[in-house]
Amino acid sequence: ISELDFQDSIHVLGFSDELNTLLLQLYLDSRKELRSVLSELAPKLPTYHSLEWRLDVQLASRSLRQQIKPTVTIKLHLNQNEDQMAQVLQTDPSTLLHLIQQLEQALGEMKTNHCRRIVRNMK
Repeated sequence: ISELDFQDSIHVLGFSDELNTLLLQLYLDSRKELRSVLSELAPKLPTYHSLEWRLDVQLASRSLRQQIKPTVTIKLHLNQNEDQMAQVLQTDPSTLLHLIQQLEQALGEMKTNHCRRIVRNMK
């Protein structure tokens, strides 16, 4: 984070001005080391490789002759540390549509200035 953001963050803690100045100087002196340690501690999350999907529809059963019960089955292939793994997910179409809307909303929020500023400071 920038000097101003750091000062704002520690000002809330109620330390004296002398201690705030000392903390700021310590932060500025060891900023690169802090970033390297934090990047090493970050969890290694799996990454997307590919996706397979299938739509199953149950039209009838012995007890109900006219029913429509759709199910979406998704096989998500992921890469993690040079290994490939697959996760199988199953849901109904309405839940899948809700998930898509939430992901689109999250992508839209990433385009705001506030999120761009945070991502820029994380790099």
